Amino acid sequence: MDKLKSMASEAGTFINRTVQYTEEKLGNAEKTELDARFENLLQRADRTRQWTEAILAKMGAVLEPNPNSRLEDYVNTKLDRRTRDRESNSEQFGSAMIDAGNELGPGTQYGATLIQVGQSQRKIGQIQREYIQSSLSNYIVPLRTFLDGDMKTITKERKILENVRLDLDAAKGKVRKARSAEASKTPNHEEMIKAAEADLRKAQADFDRQYEITTLLLEGITSAHSTHLERLKDFVEAEQTYYAQCSQTMAELQQQLGNIPGSMGGIRPPRPASGPPQGVATTTPMPTAPPLDTMLPEDKSRPQKGVRKAKVLYDYDAADDSELSLLADEVINVYSMPGMDPDWMVGERGSQRGRVPLTYIEVL
Repeated sequence: MDKLKSMASEAGTFINRTVQYTEEKLGNAEKTELDARFENLLQRADRTRQWTEAILAKMGAVLEPNPNSRLEDYVNTKLDRRTRDRESNSEQFGSAMIDAGNELGPGTQYGATLIQVGQSQRKIGQIQREYIQSSLSNYIVPLRTFLDGDMKTITKERKILENVRLDLDAAKGKVRKARSAEASKTPNHEEMIKAAEADLRKAQADFDRQYEITTLLLEGITSAHSTHLERLKDFVEAEQTYYAQCSQTMAELQQQLGNIPGSMGGIRPPRPASGPPQGVATTTPMPTAPPLDTMLPEDKSRPQKGVRKAKVLYDYDAADDSELSLLADEVINVYSMPGMDPDWMVGERGSQRGRVPLTYIEVL
């Protein structure tokens, strides 16, 4: 019986709120207006929730571009499971390069370079995982905790406040109705007024108490902003450390590659200052040496002594007909001629002959 009475009371309250809400929307009932400061607090709370959710969504896409992986991590987090150690894309890329280098021959320049680059890529992947973990614990988790904790509490209390506000306005309507001229004709008019006023006092007390609770929670958004600011600074520090470590790793790799003959860290070695820019043809003889066709008009001009073998270190494209194009790792004959620039030699490959820069060859 008590349960039935409770259910009937709750049903009556729900009906009264529905009627009050409907009449307010139709403009047939008065509505208790909240003060401007409280409305501003509500708007700030809504903006905070909205943009916190947006920041988390965009940041998640930055830290984990793969949407399937993000979904998996989210589900594991909700189920309180430990996220499995998944190798990053950089680590997988590095592993592929290391395997390729070992397969193609770690004793070769290309194989050794693949291994070195792969090791650096794996190191960058590990640095990235540390950065992601730091961002998760120091920034993302606090923001999610705020949304799942404080914001849910605020939403719940706001809903309660709206309900008691509807109850208050419904009680005011009952008092006005009890005091109306039509109600004064009923036999128990005074009792109706007293009961309506008692309900109004209770509704007003409930509303004032809930209003105070909700206000305190909304004012707490200021403290939440301060906390988020500190977490944002932690995130920026973690990101700065991440990029600095990546930059240092790549600088070390570039230095290592510079010590490998034929690689120069991926940068082609500079052309001797006495030569014309590569890829730019010229019909003007070099000022420090006469054209090769005047130096070597016939085979008898080739010196019979001083001819040596030279290994080509890097590919080289001849700038004009007076030069000889080179392919890395080939062996050619080289020698010097009187009056030549010391940064150049004459190179021969079969019947082909032309000037070659010393920085591109290793005289054996």
